Amino acid sequence: MSTETVLVVGGGQSGFQAAASLRDKGFAGRVVLVGDEPGVPYQRPPLSKAYLAGSAGVEQLVLRPEDYFAEKDIELVRGRVAAIDRDAAKVRLEDGTELGYDHLVLATGARNRALPVPGADLEGVLTLRTRADADRLRASLDAAGDVVVIGGGFIGLEFAAHAGRPVTVVEAQDRLLARVASPEISEFFAEHHRAAGHTLLLGVGVTALHGSGRVESVELSDGRRLPADLVVVAVGVLPETALAEAAGLEVRNGVVVDEHLRTADPKIFAIGDCACFPCVQAGAATRLESVQNAVDQARSVAEAIAGEPARYDSLPWFWTDQTGAKLQIAGILGAADRTVVTGDRSAGKFSVLSFRDDVLIAVESVNRAPDHIAARRLFAAEPHPAYADLEASSFDLKAHLKSRTAA
Repeated sequence: MSTETVLVVGGGQSGFQAAASLRDKGFAGRVVLVGDEPGVPYQRPPLSKAYLAGSAGVEQLVLRPEDYFAEKDIELVRGRVAAIDRDAAKVRLEDGTELGYDHLVLATGARNRALPVPGADLEGVLTLRTRADADRLRASLDAAGDVVVIGGGFIGLEFAAHAGRPVTVVEAQDRLLARVASPEISEFFAEHHRAAGHTLLLGVGVTALHGSGRVESVELSDGRRLPADLVVVAVGVLPETALAEAAGLEVRNGVVVDEHLRTADPKIFAIGDCACFPCVQAGAATRLESVQNAVDQARSVAEAIAGEPARYDSLPWFWTDQTGAKLQIAGILGAADRTVVTGDRSAGKFSVLSFRDDVLIAVESVNRAPDHIAARRLFAAEPHPAYADLEASSFDLKAHLKSRTAA
């Protein structure tokens, strides 16, 4: 029987998965999961989708019921870690409790980026990250007249799509989803949201929020003022790295880890939204914000602690559901120099294939799940498909996959 203790800091998707995977791998030591939210660990993606819309309740959010943790002998500790003592191999909670570890897994996630303008602290200015945030937003929507969303990324657009009413989306970039999607996908979702009744203001920033105690208007960089009694700020996130930095670990757009997700301290790992790792697909140090990355990195660390270390090289994939339009992305878009659109765009069922140096690097699929599945299988093998090979099969990913499998 192992006498080692694995301490996981962070009760989100990656922290839960690390604890669960340790038991799945047969780790027999002590597993402690520290989280600073009440209740059991839960999923975050539905918060901006089904939970916000009211079509999913708390019971659909939880990753496992309370009795699961007792059955798996995973200790749930509610509290916030205040400091890491690397020399003594222990952490101190804000209430003074100390917990020792043989292995420490930092799964501290990320926090919402603040809107750096006057009036950002007015009542009626909300963000969406936790279940409590989603509850506040749902309650506020019922009484809101004019709703403004600041940020045209996944969270801002998912909120707009599931708010159940027209909203105004303000995005500083000249297109939606500029950080994560191709121009072709951006254009489609702009059309999609406008057709749903939403107003999109692109290429314009926010300079101030105005109101007497409560927000009343949003001032834009071009001088316009938008009436607003509910403002949703969705301008991205920042990795939660304060603990690691205070402990002397390297931090650079996240907690820096190696190919095994281990920090320079051999006892400490970092996973999920807070970790900056050498991404095989991107060819550079990368920090990813996705359920896939959180889950796969957690499993990889559990394997390493259980004595089966392997290089982390899982294929990144992402998804978003925006009222009848489901986007699934396989691969890292990066600096593509060629794109091909396949399928029926007019029917809202198409894929965008992105190439760099004539090699396929990413596939974005709208309402074409078979393309997404085929892309993930193709990316899992080497070499990745070349433009000429896909052209020979009329850019039909399923046909190309079938021909490669047969060969």
